[in-house]
Amino acid sequence: MLKIEHLTKSYGEKKAVDDLSLHINKGEVCGFIGHNGAGKTTTIKAVCGILPFDSGEITIDGHSVKAEPLKTKSMTAYIPDNPELYDYMTGVKYLNFIADIFGMDNDTRKNKIERLAGRIGILDDLSSPIGAYSHGMKQKLAVVSAWMHSPSLIIMDEPFVGLDPTASFTLKELMREFCNDGGAIFFSTHVLEVAEKLCDSIAIIKGGRLIRYGDTDVVRGDESLESVFLELEADRG
Repeated sequence: MLKIEHLTKSYGEKKAVDDLSLHINKGEVCGFIGHNGAGKTTTIKAVCGILPFDSGEITIDGHSVKAEPLKTKSMTAYIPDNPELYDYMTGVKYLNFIADIFGMDNDTRKNKIERLAGRIGILDDLSSPIGAYSHGMKQKLAVVSAWMHSPSLIIMDEPFVGLDPTASFTLKELMREFCNDGGAIFFSTHVLEVAEKLCDSIAIIKGGRLIRYGDTDVVRGDESLESVFLELEADRG
């Protein structure tokens, strides 16, 4: 579903991402782990088509992010680490705006909004302006908007930040269901316990380079994911 080949992105003399390659299959949840400044967000924004990159290729279900930007954007959903939503809109107007962008019919959007907003615990707040939402409520609204148009690939940057325990549990359920239905998810997180339990594969990045990648059980070995991550950080200086 997602193929990143030799991705490189520099800011001046600094390589934020350095020759990174990974593949994520349909049905797979892939966790992206690294310290602040390791290159996670740069990689994610390149995959979404938000950030141009210097070299390499990114394809989504065989379609090039560079050559077919509208096609790949129509197939993906992206939740940034700090969702910037339209504060003057109500929650329901924002979701209908998203539905309009993807050409969803009235019955489909209504059913999706009621089902998803009900599950994540924000249905009763949709008539309120987004400007009055807490960070956690905005995060919930962003989750609903990401699932609205039934994308093939969902990309998330620290999606659990600000979510209460019930909403976090629901998001994990939605992620697993989405991949069981043939989708794929690529997300960054600092919550290593979540990654260990939820992810089919793990990619660990440091200084822009991929230092460990594979099935979660293989990456973890006989240790906890936290132990592996800390050992890799120490070994690489």
